Amino acid sequence: MPQLKWYFEDFEVGRTIAAGTRTVTEEEVLDFARKFDPQPFHVDHDAAARSIYGGIIASGWHTCGMMMRVMVDTFLCEAASLGSPGVDEIRWLKPVRPGDTLSITNTVLETRPSSSKPDRGVVLTLWEAKNQHGEVVATIKGMGMFARRPKQD
Repeated sequence: MPQLKWYFEDFEVGRTIAAGTRTVTEEEVLDFARKFDPQPFHVDHDAAARSIYGGIIASGWHTCGMMMRVMVDTFLCEAASLGSPGVDEIRWLKPVRPGDTLSITNTVLETRPSSSKPDRGVVLTLWEAKNQHGEVVATIKGMGMFARRPKQD
């Protein structure tokens, strides 16, 4: 197991962590949408061109999945993550299009040690995805559970 560098105690309210980037391909947009969200503006070029979006866009659920992948690959893989009890809010603010490069950040909103399980705490965060133009395209407010740093003998 790799050396972990993020434990509950490392999360300071207001701290923003740049998690990484991901470029969206048309192939993955179409593949995800065909499997999970086959609305015309996600899977049909002609229908998408006539839609309010003017072309194919990624499903919001796909955008969330891409955000999660970046977070796991570049941040959570180095954290004492114990999973999540859930998210409170997801917002899809602008369409995500094939060719967009998403930059993902994670800002700590609140931390609280568990009162019933002293080996962990809950961290409330705001994840943001911005496109290559700096526009926020999606946000997720949610909670993560993290182990407390082991005591050194």
